Amino acid sequence: MSELDFRNTNSLWCSVLVETLVRCGVRQAVCSPGSRSTALTMALARHAGIEAVPVLDERSAAFFALGLAKQTRRAVVLVCTSGTAGANYFPAIIEAKESGVPLIVITADRPPEMRECASGQTIDQQKIFGSFVTWYHELAVPEPTVAMLRYLRQTIAYACVRAMSGGSGLGERGPVHLNAPFRDPLPPIENGTAKGIEGQIDEAFFAHLSSEKIAITSSAVQRPMTARGLIVAGAYAAEHADKYAEKLSGLARTLGWPVLVDVLSPARHLAMPGVTRVSAYDAILRNEKAARELTPRTVLCLGSWPTSKVLRGWLEQTQAETLLVAPTTNNRDALHGKTRQLVLPVENLTAVSGGAADASYVQAWMEAETAARGVIDATLEKTAERFEAKAAWLMARSLPAGTPVFVANSMPVRDLEYVWPVTERGTQIYFSRGANGIDGTLSTALGIAHRNEKPAVLLTGDLALLHDANGFLIKPKLRGSLTIVLINNDGGGIFGHLPVAQFEPPFEGFFATPQQVDFATLCAAHGVEHVAVKDWAEFETLIAALPASGVRVLEVRTDRKRDAAARKELFARAAEAVGSTLA
Repeated sequence: MSELDFRNTNSLWCSVLVETLVRCGVRQAVCSPGSRSTALTMALARHAGIEAVPVLDERSAAFFALGLAKQTRRAVVLVCTSGTAGANYFPAIIEAKESGVPLIVITADRPPEMRECASGQTIDQQKIFGSFVTWYHELAVPEPTVAMLRYLRQTIAYACVRAMSGGSGLGERGPVHLNAPFRDPLPPIENGTAKGIEGQIDEAFFAHLSSEKIAITSSAVQRPMTARGLIVAGAYAAEHADKYAEKLSGLARTLGWPVLVDVLSPARHLAMPGVTRVSAYDAILRNEKAARELTPRTVLCLGSWPTSKVLRGWLEQTQAETLLVAPTTNNRDALHGKTRQLVLPVENLTAVSGGAADASYVQAWMEAETAARGVIDATLEKTAERFEAKAAWLMARSLPAGTPVFVANSMPVRDLEYVWPVTERGTQIYFSRGANGIDGTLSTALGIAHRNEKPAVLLTGDLALLHDANGFLIKPKLRGSLTIVLINNDGGGIFGHLPVAQFEPPFEGFFATPQQVDFATLCAAHGVEHVAVKDWAEFETLIAALPASGVRVLEVRTDRKRDAAARKELFARAAEAVGSTLA
């Protein structure tokens, strides 16, 4: 047990709070500076069992914590002062809620008598995050009594359970919010108020606490299945990727169905012997005849719906009977189809009953995949121009095996989906697809890189990086390595693929929003290594051997409008090649 601080009521209260967190498995906290949170921050900083990282900007702090929690799969604590500080957490909390990431958010506050009276740095913090937290509680004002410290211990332990399981036992992780009022004195000034119970709070007080996870039992699916079926391995942050791949392999072999593997699923990156995997479905389904002839009667969707808009639209049109397997009681059926939802981690899915598979259906998918993938790979192999999608394609074959990769939203995640082939290199793909925003991209990636056993990579566009440029302030705290592959196309490339691109003006200024930032200068201001990539040979060399520590930016300059046209041409040629395989 860490030594408790009996110098005053607040210091004792917070040292008990932090000891409880550690006993319940919390190992990291991210703190932003402020007066009202002094006792909390000092208790976290002095406890040997927890790593407390100071981050100036609360929005960056929250996304950094989000990245840490994604990487470690443990709840991470966020601490800030009173007033508007906590409001800056909101975007990251929304993402944590939507993507099931455990955060314990503690906002310091003034005591009740100092509210609603124009007291400085005071706003209404009650339930400020609304329904985007799995649980909210306002802690009592600290009191130096055993009874109240028991209340504190129980409440903090329960907050850890709610963050890690949502309280349902189904593994529904997410953010919880504790509002923590404090009276003066805020620093650990000796005043004798806590001395009366010294000796009454000892090892026995914490001995029953445990970090054991709530057990999630296995379940079997007993459901009639047709021969013409399809497995869609959607975006899924599997806790044990190898176990997930093994489970999915068994299901696919038993059913004899092809598996459409989203790039955000471990199924595209690990060995799955004897399984027909399809990665080029976005291009395949752009061929109208193929889309008709490949229509399934039954779909087993694992994790969540896929990233590909084309695939989602096709599944919606087929109206096939669908079983969606995901570890949440939330409604995940965005397609509103003939869907039943099984609340279960994919790794716990034990069996699916079914008859003989339609071998011709599997063969048709295999031939379509070979044709589309052949066009994609051959085109990108010979492309000398700095085409955005080629960076993602080269990363698939050149990054060291097992590299953690965080991919930004908008075009980067779509390029990954379009061109990343099936591999067995074990790349760990991290993503924020709960709310699909670009905010917090750099800070989240730094959280994934911090104390990671392997050097990490961020694939991002220029706007996503600029939106979170304050994340560079975290760089001195980073213990690890992050290589940022920056696709600088001078604006928002994704908008060039939307109907609004036809309306000029105001398209370029209000949607593409080109910027004029010199990234070399921005990096220099933060002491970050910057490399302006000359050609693809240099790019491959730079990503094949990642540095052991620090942050570096590899800037790949591209032409946004030319690349939008090139993607459309690539899709058209791949879809045409698929047509030649159809009878």
